[in-house]
Amino acid sequence: MAQTFDLVVSGGTVVNQNGRGLADVGVIAGRIAAIGDLSRADAGRRVDATGLHVLPGVIDTQVHFREPGLEHKEDLASGSLAAVMGGVTAVFEMPNTKPSTTTPDDLDDKLRRAHHRMFCDHAFYAGATEDNMGALAAMEAMPGCAGIKVFMGASTGSLLVAEDAGLEKVLTTGRRRIAIHAEDEARLKERRAIADSGDVADHCNWRDPVSAMMATKRAVAIARRHGRRIHILHVTTAEEMEFLGQHKDLVTVETTPQHLTLAAPEAYRRLGTYAQMNPPIREEHHRAGLWDAVRAGIVDVIGSDHAPHTAEEKAKPYPASPSGMPGVQTLLPLLLDHAAKGALTLERVVDLTSAGAQRIFGLAGKGRIAVGYDADLTLVDLAATRVITADWLASRCGWSPFEGDTVTGWPMATIIRGHVVMQDGEVAGPAIGEALRFSEVPSAFV
Repeated sequence: MAQTFDLVVSGGTVVNQNGRGLADVGVIAGRIAAIGDLSRADAGRRVDATGLHVLPGVIDTQVHFREPGLEHKEDLASGSLAAVMGGVTAVFEMPNTKPSTTTPDDLDDKLRRAHHRMFCDHAFYAGATEDNMGALAAMEAMPGCAGIKVFMGASTGSLLVAEDAGLEKVLTTGRRRIAIHAEDEARLKERRAIADSGDVADHCNWRDPVSAMMATKRAVAIARRHGRRIHILHVTTAEEMEFLGQHKDLVTVETTPQHLTLAAPEAYRRLGTYAQMNPPIREEHHRAGLWDAVRAGIVDVIGSDHAPHTAEEKAKPYPASPSGMPGVQTLLPLLLDHAAKGALTLERVVDLTSAGAQRIFGLAGKGRIAVGYDADLTLVDLAATRVITADWLASRCGWSPFEGDTVTGWPMATIIRGHVVMQDGEVAGPAIGEALRFSEVPSAFV
């Protein structure tokens, strides 16, 4: 008797731990139940993936969805809609909202807001402050918490741990990997007058490579002293990458599609304040250094650092203009385009956007196309050539620094726990997003 599946994704080229190969994927009760020839199997629904590549669901480990308090820029629904339109099945959301996510109640509030209102699965970071260090261990053990986030510089509100004494306290609290925004606050303050030029191209001179390297070295030294695992977010300099390559036993590394794609000064001349973000878009030799680190395996994940602001806000004269740009929807198209141009392989794209996140953050049931794992799949057409247009963008901010760019490789379907959430650019049905589970959080196995 033929096996019956809830869903079969048929005829695609599966990219997983076995390499690439034609195979069908059968799903029962939201999990992958079989991989192989399922042409004779019964299925409640079939998705024809002929001509497409079937990837593990893309996980974006750094987004800012702005809710609560800043919903005029984005909210959990609109940000997650942008995610699934771009082939992203899960996100880690950052704590710099209003209020900041610094208490268990704040985290609970976000989880309640997100459940079956976000289109993708999700986890939320708890933000470290000088005043909440006693609560961090309990917060990182809460279901749906991605871990602890530390701003060493460039913070909003109370989200700043600038001194080594504070960082020591954070790194000796709890046990999970801690994510760090590494810019040296003291040096940024010393150099603040550089931005008074009013020229946005000076953004990367104000927030210079030395400020990033100083903070990164300080964080690594403290992590080494206490044997604590850390994750350095959005690394932007060639020197940091070379240094971090010597500390891979404790330190994992992220960079972003923006820093791999854009370079100063051209980006500032062309995009103005729309190219402004923290840490900054830097010169070509730094971009080349990031690519060297990708190829060398130093980079573990690529996160979008999706940080939307309205066009009106970005139109303010520098430095009154806010730093940040949207990116969750363009994360995968940009990486597929780089793969099409030979900068990296499709297998490396998978490692950077799904397997890497599962490996370093201990995600339960995510990041692989394997029997028993959640049926999170991103179907892509590697041959499709598309223009990134405003009418495709779902973020509330309504713009992208990559608008008008032509890319090769495109997300055609987003499947989350066996639900076809997006197909051929259309999102159908209610939002089904649920909290992610982590192997270091005991309730993940309940």
